[in-house]
Parts: sequence; structure tokens; C-alpha cells
Amino acid sequence: MGAAASPAVEPVVGEPAAVADLGGERALLVADVHAGIEVGLRYERGVELDSRADARRERLCSLLDETDADRLVVLGDLAHRIGAPDGDERAELETLIAAVTDRVPMTLVEGNHDAGVAEAFADDLDVIGAGGGVLGETVAVCHGHTWPDPELLDAGVVCMGHEHPQVRLADAVGGSRAERAWLRGELDPAAFVEDGGHEGDGPVPPELVVFPAFNERSGGTWVNVEGQSFLAPFLPDALPAGDAYLLDGTRLGEFRRV
Repeated sequence: MGAAASPAVEPVVGEPAAVADLGGERALLVADVHAGIEVGLRYERGVELDSRADARRERLCSLLDETDADRLVVLGDLAHRIGAPDGDERAELETLIAAVTDRVPMTLVEGNHDAGVAEAFADDLDVIGAGGGVLGETVAVCHGHTWPDPELLDAGVVCMGHEHPQVRLADAVGGSRAERAWLRGELDPAAFVEDGGHEGDGPVPPELVVFPAFNERSGGTWVNVEGQSFLAPFLPDALPAGDAYLLDGTRLGEFRRV
């Protein structure tokens, strides 16, 4: 996002990840890792795919090393299957969490797939509930599947996952492809909390940053396709004029007009 990015949250160019300045700590933020997705797709749809568990873990650990982060924050959906993890999915989670926590502490913001994970790995993770929370003084985090805590409006920037935003881009020969994308823009406080009426303590509303999914196999919301509905209860209303960016930092402009 270059100069347009929040000074507290800077995307890692070419990656579905960002670095956040939490005051005394530097954190790597990712969303929607969906560990065990291949297991889930096998049960849900009968689709057989080779596991990319090792590649996901190595990529995440490389990003921690490259960014010199002091902490990993997962903005929900660390796991894919809802409920207590078992079998191959649990094995992937155990190996992933051990590899990360050998390097840095790990925080999980509970997503709609994470109730069983938070309980199973309570000794290994710092857990923030589904309503979200504020890290440091300026960076708020939530997953986005439920209405957030109004205290998030007191931060300078709110980071969320859940949507897996994608854009459909046409090519020169009439075909199209899907690309993961960031969404960002000024948040509308009245649309962000369930009962409205909360404005936050800052002089201006926070910026909202919707993270692309870390897992490239997890699909998502095609934000520039007519008829697509958002997953978060407060979107798209809470982002009335947001821009879309590709992972390489290319600004596509207002996401509704891409």
C-alpha cells in the first residue's frame, strides 16, 4: 500500500501479511491460515489435494524471520474445520504452533473456526475473544465474523480477517483471474457496532484494514463482482469508500469500481 498505508500497520510487499507497530513490540499480522484445509475439503466436498502444511509453516516462519517480528498475531481462523481439531489437522496445528512459539509468542484472535483451537492450545497461545481487542495503543484486531467490541473504535486502525477479499481481473484475451486483495479505508463507526451510537475517542474515525487470506486455497469474497455478499455483519456499510490493493501493493482504486 506504500504511502497510503497506516503508519502503524505496513503490509509486507508480495505477501498476505503486515507488520504492526505496537509501541514496544513489532508484530507480524496474518489472517485466515486455515491449517488443515486439505483435510476439511476431503470431508466437506470429497476433494483430494496434496497437503501444503509444510509450505504454509515454512512461509510463516520465514516471514517472522524476514520482518524481525517479536510476535505473531493471527486474525482468526488459524484452523479450517470448526470444532475440536483432531487427526491430521491437529498434527498440522501442533507442528505449526510449536515452530512459531519456538521463535516468538503467538496471539490468536478467535474466529468462527477457532473455538476448539483456543481450548486445545490454551497453554501455547494468547487468545483474544471474538469481539476483538486493542494491541498497544493504536492497533485494534478482530476476526470479523461477529459484531466487534465498541472499544476498537478508540484505536487508530482496525485490522480484521474473515472476508478473504479477492478481485476478479479481466485479461487482454477476454479471460479473468482472481487475485487476493487488501481493502482499506476510513471506517464508519455507526455501521461498525451493532447498536450504533459509538464514535470512539480519536479525533477522526479509525482506518479499517481487511486482510487477504493467508491460505490461498480458502476462496473468498469477490468484492468487485455484482451480487457478491459480504460475510462480516458490518460490511460493506462500515467501509463506505474503501480502496483495493493487490499483494504487490498495486492500488486498484475504490473496490466497488474495480
